[in-house]
Amino acid sequence: MSRRTKAEKRPTLLDFKYGDRLVTLFVSCLMKRGKRSVAENILYRAIDTIEKKTGEPGLELFHKAVNNVKPVLEVKSRRVGGATYQVPVEVRAERRTALAIRWLISYAAARSGKSMGEKLAAEFMAAANNEGASIKKKEDTHKMAEANKAFAHFKW
Repeated sequence: MSRRTKAEKRPTLLDFKYGDRLVTLFVSCLMKRGKRSVAENILYRAIDTIEKKTGEPGLELFHKAVNNVKPVLEVKSRRVGGATYQVPVEVRAERRTALAIRWLISYAAARSGKSMGEKLAAEFMAAANNEGASIKKKEDTHKMAEANKAFAHFKW
């Protein structure tokens, strides 16, 4: 990592179908081996499935699911005098979104179901209703931070 200058943050492009940055970020994280069109089709199929099952706009439910999964606090290891403490810290906005996307994808993949599109749709609907494995992960992260708030003075 260079000590002279900070790396420039490149702007993410808008999605072609919905014109949304979050969809682009999600597709980029979902993509494997550079197959963007496959990842886009999976996400679009999930959003269409949500619209069919709930009757609500799928993109709004997708945004609601991602916002519900975003963590506010997390713990970071900090070594002080031979002991390692789990210090609670606030999560930056970009990292919040990245963690939420990562958790939604991983827990959707772990679900039982037919296709990845259906699994994603089920995870989105569960997360939008504050249920599901990704919401449990967020709550566990918050509980861990709450349990270790006695070490908050070690923050750097």
